[in-house]
Amino acid sequence: MPTDQTRRTARLDAGKGESRKGPSHTPALTLTAALLGFALITLDASVVNVALPAIGSALGGGLSGLQWTVDAYTLAFAALMLSTGAFADRAGASRAYGLGIAVFTLASAACGLAPTLPVLIGARVVQGAAAAVVLPASLSLVRHAYADPAQRAKAVALWGAGGSVALALGPVAGGALTAAWDWRGIFFINLPLGAVALLLLVRAPRSERRPAPLDLPGQLIAVVTLTALTFAVIEGGTTGLAAFAVALAGAVLFVRVERRQAHPVVPLGLFRDRAVRVSVAAGAACSVAFYGVVFVFSLFFQQVQGRSALYTGLLFLPMSGLIGVTNVVSGKLTARHGPRLPMLIGQALAAAGLLGLLSVGSGTPAVVVAVLLVPMALGCALTVPPLTVVMMESVPAERAGLAAGVLNAARQVAGGLGIAVFGALVGGGFAAGMRASLTLAAALFAATLVLSFRRAGRPASRA
Repeated sequence: MPTDQTRRTARLDAGKGESRKGPSHTPALTLTAALLGFALITLDASVVNVALPAIGSALGGGLSGLQWTVDAYTLAFAALMLSTGAFADRAGASRAYGLGIAVFTLASAACGLAPTLPVLIGARVVQGAAAAVVLPASLSLVRHAYADPAQRAKAVALWGAGGSVALALGPVAGGALTAAWDWRGIFFINLPLGAVALLLLVRAPRSERRPAPLDLPGQLIAVVTLTALTFAVIEGGTTGLAAFAVALAGAVLFVRVERRQAHPVVPLGLFRDRAVRVSVAAGAACSVAFYGVVFVFSLFFQQVQGRSALYTGLLFLPMSGLIGVTNVVSGKLTARHGPRLPMLIGQALAAAGLLGLLSVGSGTPAVVVAVLLVPMALGCALTVPPLTVVMMESVPAERAGLAAGVLNAARQVAGGLGIAVFGALVGGGFAAGMRASLTLAAALFAATLVLSFRRAGRPASRA
């Protein structure tokens, strides 16, 4: 009947311009596939920390090698995320997601089979590059699967919650797998999970390709600059100075190139708005503190206090397990009072928590240290949702995706540099280096707190 045919055509074309839906498609399957992929790449940002002493014992490399094991993933993830959103549009979200998951899974196998530390670090770079493709593609899949704005908002919230849960479970999963199997297990576990994500993707809608400009020169310079800067911090010495000179030259060149690009990976004009600068600075402070503290205290619990990998993972559970709940509370506070209140409370709490950790020594009971880690984590969890709101409200709607990419890339870069700096400090003497690291992170929060307070004096809609 013509009427039935018209209805069928309307249903098939409902996602035209966004996705082509197969007859077996359901939005829930697409959400599950996207959430699993996002959780997988988030898990790998935190699961490695607890396994670092075991990796060091098996492959050597010293403290700098352990820093690179974490930062190889984080920096590749951060630097390439500047362009992978555009790549996902050009390739189609479903194709980009499938490619990202496939490469991530194969790279995980390479990590698990790595015979030497350089091979492991190289495979972690590939993992990070694949993760940078998965993140924007997975979110795009969720947005395309739900036509109703209210349902889409709930789906995106679930997608984000999956990342928070994975981040919280990372240290525990890393400790459990290392204790029950081997450090290689933290990478092999990705293989069945990646396979499930790909199977679910088969029944997801096929996404349309969209024209999207790519700034390849800017992206390449950003990768070289960030790598050189991280190398300078981790390695130090004469080679570190040479790497810093490369990073400085790269930063100057990056600014010049981006000013001339019609579609730059980082629109420098964004930073003319003070709210954008405050949001990026506060987000960077959170990442420096969180990633740096997890890195340092993973080593503290195992190498200084002699705890097992599993016990170390469980000690991180109180701080990480409350992050998701606190994110929700922060979102409600932001909706009711605006971003000013939770941002100020969060940054003050994080700074106070970091200063409280200065009392930790080698003889401090591990359970007490676990409790002292909680305020810093809660402060970061309170701060991130409102600073994201500030960032989004400071740019036109059509640039929201670009601004979100810049914010998240900046946070990932800050996390990688935080690990590099904290590792360099504790390498010169663990106790003194740990206190210097905590003091530095607290000082960053003090600075961003002042900036946030001054900015928060403006109207709430732009705060």
